[in-house]
Amino acid sequence: MSLRVEVVVVTPFQQNCSVIWCSETLQGAVVDPGGDIDRVIAKIEQHKIDVSQIILTHGHLDHAGGAEELKRRLGVSIIGPHRDDLFWLEGITQQGQQYGFSGAENCHPDQWLEEGEQIKVGNEVLDIYHCPGHTPGHIIFHHQLSGLAFVGDVLFKGSIGRTDFPRGNHQDLIDSITSKLWPLGGETRFVSGHGPISNFAHERQTNPHVADQVLAR
Repeated sequence: MSLRVEVVVVTPFQQNCSVIWCSETLQGAVVDPGGDIDRVIAKIEQHKIDVSQIILTHGHLDHAGGAEELKRRLGVSIIGPHRDDLFWLEGITQQGQQYGFSGAENCHPDQWLEEGEQIKVGNEVLDIYHCPGHTPGHIIFHHQLSGLAFVGDVLFKGSIGRTDFPRGNHQDLIDSITSKLWPLGGETRFVSGHGPISNFAHERQTNPHVADQVLAR
């Protein structure tokens, strides 16, 4: 397995921005650069990574608010999320003003992503799954060889994403978790948008929102 991951916690919302790269080629990508771009770039330089793309799970400002700045500074493309999150990406600056985020910019992806597509990071391949519920255009990235997923705000250790935002849908979120995440296998570890790493088996046993015994009621 040659996919490497370093998580940089950014923004006042303590969001997990992941710097990922292929150890064989040092080609890399940045997942969800919500802000604090100097710290993200410092991590890239520390590992001498050649970042070729920014990839987004969804359009909320703590995940995408720094994407345009990072794009300018690195000269790379923004890829994802699904086009149904366009309205969120176009409202980042306004969201930033509401929440007191300095420097959050509206985001204009160079490419949208659809379920079934793939992203290449050096020699490594990430599979794309559309997982609406938290936002309508939310996607997740799955690296099959290492059994690792980047799930944004779909699922957390011990919790699930909020669905009280515009165009959020609780049942869609539950369906995304049970029909898209669980089939990836219980041993699959995941980096969520906030908080520690967990795995799907642990959440199916203990998560108060989506554990098997909870959903069976």
